[in-house]
Amino acid sequence: MAGIQPEESLRLSSITRKGGVNMLEIYNYIENNKSQMYKLLKEIVEHESPSDDKEALDQLALWISEKFEELTGSKAEIIQNKYHGNHVRGEFGSGERQLLVLAHFDTVWPKGTLQKIPYSEKDGVAHGPGIFDMKGGLIQGLFAVHALYKLNKQLNKKIVFLFNSDEEIGSPTSQPLIEEEAKKSDAVFVLEPAISNAGSLKTERKGVGIFNIEVEGIPAHSGIDPEKGRSAIEELAHQIIYLHSLTDFETGTTINVGTINGGSRSNVIAEKAYAELDLRVKKKTEFDRVIPLIENLSPKVEGTTIKVTGGINRMPMEKNEAVEEMFQTAKAFAAEYFDFELTEMETGGGSDGNFTSPFAPTLDGLGAVGDGAHANHEFLILDEMPKRSALFAMLLFTYGKGEDGNGKGI
Repeated sequence: MAGIQPEESLRLSSITRKGGVNMLEIYNYIENNKSQMYKLLKEIVEHESPSDDKEALDQLALWISEKFEELTGSKAEIIQNKYHGNHVRGEFGSGERQLLVLAHFDTVWPKGTLQKIPYSEKDGVAHGPGIFDMKGGLIQGLFAVHALYKLNKQLNKKIVFLFNSDEEIGSPTSQPLIEEEAKKSDAVFVLEPAISNAGSLKTERKGVGIFNIEVEGIPAHSGIDPEKGRSAIEELAHQIIYLHSLTDFETGTTINVGTINGGSRSNVIAEKAYAELDLRVKKKTEFDRVIPLIENLSPKVEGTTIKVTGGINRMPMEKNEAVEEMFQTAKAFAAEYFDFELTEMETGGGSDGNFTSPFAPTLDGLGAVGDGAHANHEFLILDEMPKRSALFAMLLFTYGKGEDGNGKGI
């Protein structure tokens, strides 16, 4: 696809206005109704939803489906899930073509965290577990479509929302649903939080590989006949040093052995040792180069054996011309309507956008502006919510309809 040039994108909002579309009224509507937005933000944060609590997740899935229907005048479907929390699929508008919006509602916080870190608002900042990653973005997404609905902004494409309950544990049950919808979509928008207070969008994400390493040695008494033993722990130590040496910050490839365990007693030469390894790469070609090195480890201690399992969890979300066009469009709206320079960054973290990137142009980081994902100080900036929600609504309108009436050219 031939992407538009940045200077063309900067004229986008003016072009759409000439076609009779007043983008500013989208922001005005959301700004005038932000108290309702903040109310729902408090409600969703106070619906605790750890990834491993199906009952809590199912309750929140029901809440999300009800709010989607109330705010958009459209139907939402609860997708039953036997093993994890239920998911929610909402559909706004109609058309043969579609846009896809992703938002997860599970968090890393165990139930009861609200007692230690309650929802609070002070000096324009809201705190609470999961508020930045990513319940704030979910609410912004709902209000973006709510504004389009209330202002009767007609689109030529339907907007499909997938709210999933297992992103924080790798999306084991939602990945097939996400990929199926991505294959049918012209573009994908991910409501993960922006990068910190800078509010940068995410146009590139690293791919993720997860591996388990099992080493088997020969046990023996460490005092009586240590020479008869072969230590699995010693072998694993050699392999960890080698694996970490494969990290290359220039290419963005990193390897981290994050957990290790093994052995039975201090006076026994260890028979077994285990490790979990995290691999991050910017490009698929790096997966092709590094994974064989991980899978074909050679023992250094004679008499030990190594078994490696695992593989790619998420492919890289690589930037292309279509993603660049989407970002330049967002940047143009930010400059014209909100008088700030929107920036882009890459991140080493993965998201569901990694799953969609191979199938459709994907723009990530359209959610909350704040900081502290997975940390006790997690927060978002309240005044940024109406702006980011309106910015997202403008993108949905532009790519769902566009100045030519057929949708922006993706």
